[in-house]
Order: sequence, then structure tokens, then C-alpha cells
Amino acid sequence: MSYFRKHLDLIAGYQPGEQPQDGQYIKLNTNENPYPPSPLVVETLMENLRRHRLSYYPSPLCDELREQASTVYGYPSSWILVGNGSDELLSIVFRAFLGNGDRVLYPYPTYTLYRVLALLQEAIYEEIPFEKDYSIPEKILTDQAQLKVICNPNSPTGTFIPTPIIENLLKNSCCPVVVDEAYVDFAYDNALSLLKRYPQLIILRTLSKSFSLAGIRVGFLIAQPEMIQGLLKMKDSYNVNWFSQKAATAALQDLPYMKNNVEKIKQTRQEFSQAMTKLGYEVLPSEANFVMVRKPGEGLKSEYLYLKKNWILVRYFPEWPDSLRISIGTDSNMQFLIHVLKNINKDHKDDL
Repeated sequence: MSYFRKHLDLIAGYQPGEQPQDGQYIKLNTNENPYPPSPLVVETLMENLRRHRLSYYPSPLCDELREQASTVYGYPSSWILVGNGSDELLSIVFRAFLGNGDRVLYPYPTYTLYRVLALLQEAIYEEIPFEKDYSIPEKILTDQAQLKVICNPNSPTGTFIPTPIIENLLKNSCCPVVVDEAYVDFAYDNALSLLKRYPQLIILRTLSKSFSLAGIRVGFLIAQPEMIQGLLKMKDSYNVNWFSQKAATAALQDLPYMKNNVEKIKQTRQEFSQAMTKLGYEVLPSEANFVMVRKPGEGLKSEYLYLKKNWILVRYFPEWPDSLRISIGTDSNMQFLIHVLKNINKDHKDDL
């Protein structure tokens, strides 16, 4: 006997990448930043822990953090909603705009959490394949729905939709349009400039990637104030804890540190992409902190397992068996991965 709503029994929940806690693996599977957060984050936390009363609730709207985010993103704090990671903000958006039978459109392949969130609302999700060049499908540009979502740069492909194309989508859409910019600090452009002109636009940002703060779970939703006021009705009372608010505020105060790490990752991404191409892999052009490598027509599960055997975790998706998504780590991380892959054929022969 099930006590759950009937449709929940038919849903498979989102499966995050492996998160071993023993520190033995080189983790290149969940797009974390290989570099530590700004030293200012640790200094701020240590200073505040000595004098803060943890028995008090945190600021429900993250007032200090919103003000700091305002200086970074260029919009007043009334345009910003803070979440327990951008995943919580996605959940808020899906709950706010989708109900039984409503439609959400997004290009595919993409972040599979969108599918799960739609199913939880008993909504109809339409996964429309990208064009061959990974541009937005015409159907998403022209069809109407209750919600449209664009992950940009896209995960797992790393490909990027230019801002003029995003604006064309907004011109043709009467519904809310979410542009999920979790990886945009590694890209050459973003959609922030469109916010004033399009009241249906919702932009998501996170501190998990470029700011090296995946462990504290802080994200931002940026939209016009009327949109923010409506979405606040869906938010939990104290959704971001005091510790995370302080750490995030400090991180946003040290943008040069973040930008320096981003530049290092972009340089490593370029060098790693060239090395993988020489090994015979197709490497999709990436504007994120990861690359997707492919061998069309060949399964790459054996490579995934071989890397894992050698203490390297990358992301294998059964839905796309000819591909691996590989996060960009340090130079030494990526050089070791290349070294391991060069030995894969030799080891396979030795096993025969």
C-alpha cells in the first residue's frame, strides 16, 4: 500500500552524480570548482562565528546578501530572490507556474531535474531536441506554453545560445522564460541586459560553480520586482541559513579572486579539449567549466568504468551512452586523466 499521491509512484527522482566523502577520488563528475573559495569567506565565517547567536533565525530575505548581490548583478535588491541553491529556485518556479496538464518546453539534452520538477507538478514536459548545431529548436521559439526553460550554457553539452537568440525567444513568448545561467561566468556573455525589457524573463545564478561554494547551497533568481513578489509566496520562511548567507556575502565581495580562478579553468578547458581531440574524441565547444566528449556510435561506459577504477570520477549518462561529461579540474587533474585514457587500450589487451 502506498501513502503517496498516485503519480509519485511513477516518478523516478533526480539522481545526482556520485559524491564519495573519503577524498580518494579525483572528482570530475559534478562540475565543482577545483580551487578553494576566497580566503575572505573563511575569515568572515571565523570572525562572525565567535560573536553570532546561532539560536536566532537568519534573515528571511537575506537582506545583507541581496544588497551585495545587487552590486554584483547591477539590479536593485528588490529584483533578487535568494535560494538554497538554484535548484530550490527552480522548484519555486515550477511550483509557481505549473499545475496538472500545463506545458513546459525546453531543449534537450539538458539538466534532467527539469523533467522531475515538471512531473512532480503533474505537468507535461516537452523535451525538444536541439538542432544539429545546438541552437534553439524552432518549436521552442514559436510554440506557446505555461513555462519555457533554457539552460545557458547548457548542461551536459556546455554549448551556448547567443543573447540575441534569447531575446528573439522572449519576443515570441507570452509565458515566463527561465534562463538558467549556472555556468555563465565561464561564458563570453549573459542575459542580464534583457531584464528591464522583458517582464517574463527569470535569470538564475549560483555560487556553486565559479565561486567554489557548492557546499553552502546559495543561488539567486533575478527578475522584475512584480515577478519576485509573486515568487516570494512560494518560498520557505528561512530558506537560506545564516552560515550560507555570511559565506556568500563574503564571496561576492571578492570578485577578482573568482575571476582569476575562472580564467585558469578556461585555459585548462582549452588545453584539455585539444588533448582529447588528439585522442580521437569529438569535443563539443564548451562555455562552461566542463566539456562533453563523444565517440558517436560507440559506447563510452567502459571508459567511464576504467577511469573510476583508476580513481577518477566523470559523469556517464545512460541516456547518451556515446558521451561523457568531464568537469575541468586542475591542470594536474586533467593531465592524469589523459595519461589514464592513453593506457586504456593497452590494459584492455592485457586483460584478454
